[in-house]
Amino acid sequence: MSKVTVAIQAGGKSSRMGVDKAFVLFDGRPLIEIVRETVADLGDELILITNRPAAYTHLGLPMFGDVYPEHGPLGGIYTAVTHAQHPHTLVVACDMPWLNRDLLAYMLTLRHTADVIVPRWEKFPEPLHAIYSKNCLGPIEEKLKAQQLKITSFYGRVTVRFVEREEISQFDAHGRSFANINTPQELTNAQHDQQSG
Repeated sequence: MSKVTVAIQAGGKSSRMGVDKAFVLFDGRPLIEIVRETVADLGDELILITNRPAAYTHLGLPMFGDVYPEHGPLGGIYTAVTHAQHPHTLVVACDMPWLNRDLLAYMLTLRHTADVIVPRWEKFPEPLHAIYSKNCLGPIEEKLKAQQLKITSFYGRVTVRFVEREEISQFDAHGRSFANINTPQELTNAQHDQQSG
């Protein structure tokens, strides 16, 4: 099996949170550290995509700024896959406190079946919890240059394997893996869920 790069996306603006989401405390720890611990050792390389490297030097990870700045999450995915040393890149967001290692490991076993391995929990794909092959680079770059920044805009140009709800629920019965924290209220609710769960 080919080797894998894991990329944590920490490039968002965090405008709704008011502070950098990566450093918001969840269960007493910064979100970014919870995510890093969850994905540690899932791949052969772990990288961080950020345009503010000085804020993250303490993590000791290789860091890369956006190849196409101000192009949103799709630009972040492109940057991750561009800089990945390996053929497949697992991309996760820095604000997902309930990432599930077993689900991610299962998805990695599927990586040779398509160019994109992406969960679909409700009706929509979860592209910041997905695996991308190097074959995605050309189609993504086309969309970036055309300013078509919807993350799934390039799916028609590559092969996509959706990981459906029945598969996901074997590992994560409630789809918590895909919950991210964008606002102070979401943080409060998530902390409450964590304590009561």
